[in-house]
Amino acid sequence: MKLFYYLLDKKFLILLYLTTSLFTGAVIYMGESTSLNKSDGLYVVCVSLFIFVIYLTVEFTLKRKHFSILKKNSLSEGLDWVNSIPSPMNAEQRIYHDLLIKLYQEANKKMTEHNTKSIEDLEFMTMWVHEIKTPIAASKLIIENSVNSPSEKVLYSIEDEINKIEDFVQMTLFYSRSDDFAKDYAIHSTNLNTIVNDCIIREYSSITNKNLSLNMDNLDLQIDTDEKWLEFIIKQILDNAIKYSSINSVIKIYVQQTEKESVLYIEDSGIGIKAEDIARVFDKSFTGNNGRNFYTSTGIGLYLSQKFAKKLGYNITVSSEYGQGTKVSIHFPKCSDYFKIQDEV
Repeated sequence: MKLFYYLLDKKFLILLYLTTSLFTGAVIYMGESTSLNKSDGLYVVCVSLFIFVIYLTVEFTLKRKHFSILKKNSLSEGLDWVNSIPSPMNAEQRIYHDLLIKLYQEANKKMTEHNTKSIEDLEFMTMWVHEIKTPIAASKLIIENSVNSPSEKVLYSIEDEINKIEDFVQMTLFYSRSDDFAKDYAIHSTNLNTIVNDCIIREYSSITNKNLSLNMDNLDLQIDTDEKWLEFIIKQILDNAIKYSSINSVIKIYVQQTEKESVLYIEDSGIGIKAEDIARVFDKSFTGNNGRNFYTSTGIGLYLSQKFAKKLGYNITVSSEYGQGTKVSIHFPKCSDYFKIQDEV
């Protein structure tokens, strides 16, 4: 606290002291020609006491009004009463006032984040419940239509629908852990080919139903990653490639390396993405033109994939030509760059 602010807070007390001192000095000065008697001294004391009472009265009135407003605000619900607190009367109150405003702003920020997260969770669960009903209904329909004529193709169709249900369940689990990512990941050296093959096995029924061909090349690459999270990312991208590919088409999965990074490409020859939609494919719940044509699109898969990729120190990019296909790239930085990113995170 600076001396200036201390003296400023005591300005009325200083004014009182100066007034009484000047008054006493004036009385003494005027009485120099004659000796002071008791009545003169009593007069000085009474006037000084009167001035002091006026000072106390004014200060009490101001503080009573100030405290009355504070007490009224303290009975209000919520935190908006902070905006109605009276102006501080001294330096100490100014400090508490600033602290209250700061706490209010922080509380508002936390409440906004919490409300936004609650709305997002509700939207996700609403979407999830709506979407998961489709494969369940499709499974029942396939079974009902194939009771008397079961075949291998029917089994693959049922398996495909069950896998979709499993994917939705997995997406929910990963979504619920997205805010606590740091508590649930472990980095190990892993072969990329193993992770890609695991994703293909899980998508086997969908690949078979569409009679898709896979062209894989140069996937024997060791990377430092968390297998579980990276597998989720690759599976979401592969799932999109399968979903938007036409029957009997080819999906290419390959790796290219440069001095700074290794890049995994998953390329399909499906319907592609319109130019105006590419910049928004990683936005939450954005489905674009394809989402209106394919009702199984949720707009969550790529959003979560990019979110998790960023946390792992990777980056996902998309290039596409509408009607020709889509190429999704996962960029893995070299070890030195990777650990630099992790330190920054």
